[in-house]
Amino acid sequence: MKATLRHNSDGIALIMVMCAIFVLSALAAGFALSMKVESKLGQNANSEQQLLWLGRSGVELARYVLSQQLTFRTEPYDSLNQKWAGGPGSLVESNSVLSSISLDNYPVGDGTVSIKIIDLERKVNINIASDTMIQEALTLMGVDANDISVVSDSILDWINPAGPARVAGAESDYYQGLAVPYYAKNAPIDDLSELLLVKGILDHPEIYWGGTATNHEPAQFQHKLGLGTAPGQIPDYPFGLTNIFTPFSSGKININTADENVLQMIPGVDNVIAENIIKLRAGPDGAEGTEDDTPFQDPAGALQSAGLAQQLASQAAAVCTVRSFTFEVHVTAQFSDCKREYVAILARNSGTDIQVLSFYWK
Repeated sequence: MKATLRHNSDGIALIMVMCAIFVLSALAAGFALSMKVESKLGQNANSEQQLLWLGRSGVELARYVLSQQLTFRTEPYDSLNQKWAGGPGSLVESNSVLSSISLDNYPVGDGTVSIKIIDLERKVNINIASDTMIQEALTLMGVDANDISVVSDSILDWINPAGPARVAGAESDYYQGLAVPYYAKNAPIDDLSELLLVKGILDHPEIYWGGTATNHEPAQFQHKLGLGTAPGQIPDYPFGLTNIFTPFSSGKININTADENVLQMIPGVDNVIAENIIKLRAGPDGAEGTEDDTPFQDPAGALQSAGLAQQLASQAAAVCTVRSFTFEVHVTAQFSDCKREYVAILARNSGTDIQVLSFYWK
């Protein structure tokens, strides 16, 4: 009987030892995991700081490239074949400090930055666009004629100070009646995506983005003259308002960088003249952004060469420029296995005065 008790006592002790080992092992594993997590968090915090400084370094690189471009007296213009725009650079640039600078994977400390610079004078400033210009953009997109006045009036009501709504527009009383109410901004747009809140675009975001809300193949025949769509046909816009407008720019259109659609926002310019402008500035090879590009130096002369009558060309030149002053910079910063994209808006007043208007990461 005593032997049996001793045997049972030994078994209980063994179980207690095993339980203790299990608990200690669990504690050790938990501690190891905690240390690993803490170490990873520390690495991530370090990477965040490294990526931030790389992003800022990329913006400074963009500022330097843009400032150097102004030093080339024989190029009093900004065009798609220049270094800042991702082009090969002209002969003048190849003999300058810009020749040794790469916009892709530029080494900075232990990381790299790649930058893409887009001038905003290639678009129309939505905050100063007239009703005519907005309607012209919507017509080019192929928006239904019945919706054009709604979108146009509502955009202008959103931007301008509070007051009676335009005939087809909307003020705060309309937006307050929505399922999720909000107020009309009644101030200049800071981010173009605000247009997604505007009456007419709110229920039809494809007007903002372009394309359609589905992945169907484009119809063989589509309305492009503001005549609307056939019954049951889903609108398929070739481009959206985001491709035409920007909330930041000097207010003039750079005829050396604007695409065909934006060029048609210039008074008197139709698709034929717009195509002629692009053909003339593209040079002999017909491709833009190459070494043989022939950028314009005089807006009026360019418009006249493209086929616009002299008097109309002189008047239209008032909304044109060959120099850009506002730029959107996309910086891709990479450190170790971490990557992040930053965006900055720059205002170039002179070679020594390039201000950073905003800086954020996506």
